[in-house]
Order: sequence, then C-alpha cells, then structure tokens
Amino acid sequence: MSTLMWVRTLYLTLTLTQLSVDSFPVSDKIVSLPGQPMVSFQQFSGYVTVDEKQQRSLFYYFVEAENDLRHSKPLVLWLNGGPGCSSVGAGAFIEHGPFKPNAGDSLFENDYSWNKEANMLYLESPAGVGFSYSTNKSFYTTLNDAITAQDSLTFLQRWFTKFPEYKNRHFFIAGESYAGHYVPQLAQLIVNSKEKFNLKGIALGNPSLEFNIDLNSEDEYNWNHGVISDSSYELLTKVCNSSRFRRELTTAGPLSEECIRVFTQVLQEQTQYRNDLEYFVTGDVCLSSSVSDDDYNDQALNKSLYPALSMPNLDHLLPPSLKLQLEKAHHHHLNLHGHDDQQQVTHKYQKSDACAQQEVAKYLNRKDVHKAFHAQLFGVKQWNLCNRDVQYVVDQELPTILVVGSLVRSGIRVLVYSGDQDAVIPFFGTRRLVNRLAKDLGLETTDPYRAWFESKQIGGWTQVYGNNILSFATIRGASHTAPAAQPERSLLLFKSFLAGKSLPKA
Repeated sequence: MSTLMWVRTLYLTLTLTQLSVDSFPVSDKIVSLPGQPMVSFQQFSGYVTVDEKQQRSLFYYFVEAENDLRHSKPLVLWLNGGPGCSSVGAGAFIEHGPFKPNAGDSLFENDYSWNKEANMLYLESPAGVGFSYSTNKSFYTTLNDAITAQDSLTFLQRWFTKFPEYKNRHFFIAGESYAGHYVPQLAQLIVNSKEKFNLKGIALGNPSLEFNIDLNSEDEYNWNHGVISDSSYELLTKVCNSSRFRRELTTAGPLSEECIRVFTQVLQEQTQYRNDLEYFVTGDVCLSSSVSDDDYNDQALNKSLYPALSMPNLDHLLPPSLKLQLEKAHHHHLNLHGHDDQQQVTHKYQKSDACAQQEVAKYLNRKDVHKAFHAQLFGVKQWNLCNRDVQYVVDQELPTILVVGSLVRSGIRVLVYSGDQDAVIPFFGTRRLVNRLAKDLGLETTDPYRAWFESKQIGGWTQVYGNNILSFATIRGASHTAPAAQPERSLLLFKSFLAGKSLPKA
C-alpha cells in the first residue's frame, strides 16, 4: 500500500471512529462540497421524515462551530421566511453560512460566518421549499402556520435522535421576514411541549409581526427616502394605505376604485426598480450576464420581491392599468437579473453581492452539489430559492407580536433586529411594536435607546428592556437580509445576543 493510500485509509478510519463515538449519522456527513476551501469544522445534511403517511420530509444543512468549538457553543436553528423561501439558499449561502458562491462555480469562505459563534442548523421548511418535499402534491395547497410549526417541531424531535449530543445544548431559534411567524409559533410549541430542548431565546430579523403596522410603515419609509412624492404619501395616509390594498387583494371582491387610483400613481413613481430596491433601498441591482440564461433565473428570484405577483387568482382582481404597472416592475426585475449585457463584478471582498441570488441558484442546481448534499429534487425540475408551487395560506392577520409577548412571560429571551435600509418591513414600525410590547408587559427600560459600535463605527441603535429579556436593535446600512449587507455588524449582534451581553457602547 502506498503512503498516500495509507494516509487516506487512516483519515477515513479516524473520521468514522469519531462519528461513531459522537453518535452522528455517518450517511449525512458531507465529505466536501464542490469547490469549497479546506475548513476546520464538520458539515452534515440530509432528510428527516416528519409525516410517514404523506411521505413528507424536510431537508437540513448542519454546520458545526469552527475550530473544534462545537462542544462549547450553542445550537441555533435558522429559518427563512417568504413564505416558501430556502434557509439553505438564503440563510446559509447568501447571508451567514460558512461559504458563499463565486459566480456559481466555486465557494469562498465567509469571514463572518455565524458558525464562528454557534453550531448552525439550517432547515428548509415547510415541505416544498428547496430540497424538502411531500409526495402528496395537494399538500402544497393547504400549508399554513400551524402545519409549518408542527412539522418543524417533529423535525427537531427526530433530528435530536440523529444528533443526541445537542439535545441538552443551549438552544436558540432565529429567522427573518415571515419567520416572524415561524419562529415565535415554533418556540411556543416547544415551551408548551414536554421536550423543552433547553430553549434559551429567539432572534427575529426584520420580522413580520403585525399586519397593519408592518405594511403601513412601508408607506412612511418610502416617503422619507424620497421613493414616492408628497402627493402619493398624502393619498396613502388619507385614501388607501398599503394594509388596505393588501387586504383587498387577498379577498374575493374587486379592488376599490380609490385603491386602484392610489397605487397606480405610487407604482408609476417607484418605477420598474421597485422589486429590486424595496429590500435594500440604498443597494445596487444585479447587472450580471455571467449567470447563464436558464429558466431557473426567473424561478430563483424571491417570490416575495413583490408579494402581490405571487398571490393566487390575482389577474381577475387587477384592472389593466394597475396590472400593467406591476408587470413592468416584474419584467424589468427579471431583465436585471441575468438578462443584461452589463456585468456586475463580484469577488470575495464585497460586503454585499447584488447577484448572490443568481449565483446561489446556479450552484445549488449542480448535480455534483446535490450528490454532496445527499439531496434530490422531488417533483420539480430545479432547485428554487423560493418555490412558487407552495401556495401558502398566509395568516396575515395574526399578530405574532402577542406570541412573542407570551414567550417573554415564559422567560425566553427575545431579540428583534432590523436592517435600517429595508422598505419591506421598516425598522420604525418594528420598533414601535417592541416598545408597545414592553409597556404591555410592564418591562422597564434597562438600557436606554443609544448607539452601539462595531470597529469604532456606529453599528446601529439599540434599546433593552427587563434586564435583557427583550431587546431591539437596528443594523446601520443593512437590508431586509441584514447579514448579507452588513456581515460584520450582524455577526457582532449575533454574538452579543447568544452571550446575553449588551452591544458595545464604543
């Protein structure tokens, strides 16, 4: 036997022995992802069946803490929203996972990965999202918050049998956007269940918490940032605001004439760039032609970039004038994402990659990546960042801020944070909700509203209530997906939250 063969055999033997000692599933271990650099941590991925009768299985990607710190670091479950968007694609590969794609061909190491501070578990939920699936396709038309929460709880119960070492570890749940529904409701199920999983806290980024305040804050934010005129803002405040418009869109009746008039004017002012800028007002759009012109470029785009376009049976509700404005925004968005002759140069040192969605879609649609991930495509032709076949019954009227309050009463620490350049769920609406919740709970302010710092620069602003049981923070310069736009600041915020420490004052 050659020396090289002997070394490889010894390495494999030691690896399998270690996995056996740790009781980890050998079949789920990732040897190496295509194009990844050498790393100091283990990765696992695979499926956990949550419903045998429906043959419903959820896909996970588990990244242990780096530098052999997994024994001392907490476990964090990450959930992206949408609803219908992938925690693996968005959370792991665009935001705060260990790797980011380089034009979809290879991976480079993320210097601000959250696995520096925690063992990160990314779950594609509900079934139908990413690589997760149900063989009963009719299930995709009945999805709602209750089913998603219960499936996620079942997933955790069974995942901990695969990884028993982590069952008593300090456990946190984090997520963003519509995960403002997912995370609190899952946490509430855990608190009410016999298996507590040692849940310590939850973190909610730019979360959907209360329908009216979330939606109408968007009007105020767009006006403050010069995206709409004084005339339009006056119409939004006096005639038809965003919450009324959205409510009319999701009912069976026709749109009111006043809402048609208001939003036709608003969309004309926001121009065809609306879909690109509302998630990152000061960000640039992708002008890359480096991603091939495949049909997945359309499907890969976040379906919630303009939620009205994804609502079922929308065509018969919209008058031609308003529908035309929406279609202009949608088609221009597609033209800017992989269909333009100009190029967006991307490299390792960019803080925010405007073409990240396309690069991730290209990478996660590679067959060698599927093999390395132990993943398969069930009933779909390609992996999508957000699955439009998932017809989620959005419980938009449920104020999950009340569920957050119940968790605080149960002793669960809560961090609510906002990227301050997000126009979809703007920070000042969220700040109002958290402040109101603190008053309703009778929590005193223990750290008054102030700036916090990262690398001697202002990282954002924060306020803490009830000796750190409830806290709010902004991340300066961050988008709806805060860690993608401000990775250093987001990592510091995450680290402080896990440790239960105040954000730096200088």
